[in-house]
Amino acid sequence: MYLDISDGRLYYEVRGTGPLVLLFGAPMDAGAFAPLADLLATDHTVVTADPRGIGRSVLTDPEQESTPALRAADLARLLDHLDAGPAVAFGSSGGAVTVLALAQSRPDLLRAVIAHEPPHYHQLDDREKLTARVEDMIAAYAAGDIKGAWAMFMENANIHLPEGMLDHFVPEPGTQAAADDRYSYLQMLRGTVQWVPDLPNLRDNPAKILIGLGEESAGELCDRTSRALAASLGTQPTMFPGGHIGFAEDPGTFEPRLREVLREV
Repeated sequence: MYLDISDGRLYYEVRGTGPLVLLFGAPMDAGAFAPLADLLATDHTVVTADPRGIGRSVLTDPEQESTPALRAADLARLLDHLDAGPAVAFGSSGGAVTVLALAQSRPDLLRAVIAHEPPHYHQLDDREKLTARVEDMIAAYAAGDIKGAWAMFMENANIHLPEGMLDHFVPEPGTQAAADDRYSYLQMLRGTVQWVPDLPNLRDNPAKILIGLGEESAGELCDRTSRALAASLGTQPTMFPGGHIGFAEDPGTFEPRLREVLREV
């Protein structure tokens, strides 16, 4: 299904009936959440969407920046349109930053937010160094060194891949995956990692705010960012099985833990 937004249209899917749960990532599209959404849809209304500029969510200007605030406005438009809330919003990676931005701007739409491994640098002491590295990888990607950009990304994220695995991250030219990859590096990455949370807003937010963290993410950059944000909010991370994309790699293990958290909020 499609929903018109101010500068394009947003692709979304709805499954099941029951309490509303939004699953959202960036740059990952709705397909990454499909197996988990199917499991939850037995007793929840589950909404997934492609973020602006990715997959089936097309923009009038395909070079427009994708910021957390713009993506949050898209989700607010979608939740207003569905009129089935308030929702529990589970966001992963750039989607985690997005649902936090949504809580800041439209808490009336939410019962709770689960921000799983938000990759923003604001609370980190070495944020200037990390941000400079991001600019280097964006420049490398723009110059056509896609594999080099991914190598820098993994190094910055402190993720160590087996020999030869990096090649799998380089999409086939001319495909939708290649277009999405390019958009995520050139239009989405900078705004996501440089997002500055409104900490007083999040501490006092009417929606319950949880910072999720994968049990297998220890030592990675998103382990640091998640723990730092949780500490800034006066909380501890809410732990989930797997790593940064545990919900996609093993949804059957992830779903029972997510259900536990949903019952608590």
